[in-house]
Amino acid sequence: MLEKLRRTVCEANLELDRRGIVVHTWGNVSGIDREHGLVVIKPSGVAYDDLTPEKMVVVDLDGKTVEGELNPSTDTKTHLVLYRAFPTIGGVAHTHSAHAVAWAQARREIPCFGTTHADYCHGPVPLTAPLSPEEVARDYEGETGAAIVRRLGNEDPLARPMALVAGHGPFTWGRNARDAVLNAVFLEEIARIASATIAIDPAAKPVEDHVLEYHYARKHGPGAWYGQKPAGSR
Repeated sequence: MLEKLRRTVCEANLELDRRGIVVHTWGNVSGIDREHGLVVIKPSGVAYDDLTPEKMVVVDLDGKTVEGELNPSTDTKTHLVLYRAFPTIGGVAHTHSAHAVAWAQARREIPCFGTTHADYCHGPVPLTAPLSPEEVARDYEGETGAAIVRRLGNEDPLARPMALVAGHGPFTWGRNARDAVLNAVFLEEIARIASATIAIDPAAKPVEDHVLEYHYARKHGPGAWYGQKPAGSR
């Protein structure tokens, strides 16, 4: 079942490891088949060296395992909340990458200090509100997803494809599992550069809005012009 998506999600998880933004088993990636309402996700606690497409777990949008002998990631409920809330996304990634986690633990959103950030996130990287004791006791992973959804509000999730969960760490998403991983890599670099920026100048100001808008639009706007045109286009 979903062999192609299994391969894609497995490869996306391995890419997290290759990029050096996960340690041991600290991370997971999923992808969704919207037509069938099924999600493929990394199994819980399995080392990256041991991952294969056959070990990926298939769950439905209620979290019931449809196929797979291993337990799905403990973060599965968070992924599912995001898929249900954001119909335009096709992949979700979660890591404990050091610089992004540091900002999450400091309970600070990451200001858009410059164009590197603006290229990948349309404004500050949002930070969720801390979960209440009741939310943690009721459904920690599900409420984590709900906190992200509340923080994004009516914003386009593909324009701000990343968030920091207070006291926890980053979640990213995209049109597919590969894009979710790329956004996790970009977020870690954004967080690293932002940390260096405030080390040099604790009073550093965000980049001007018109610069942010220009850089975001050239990659993601309706008339985006960054990169090369597809083969055969004029």
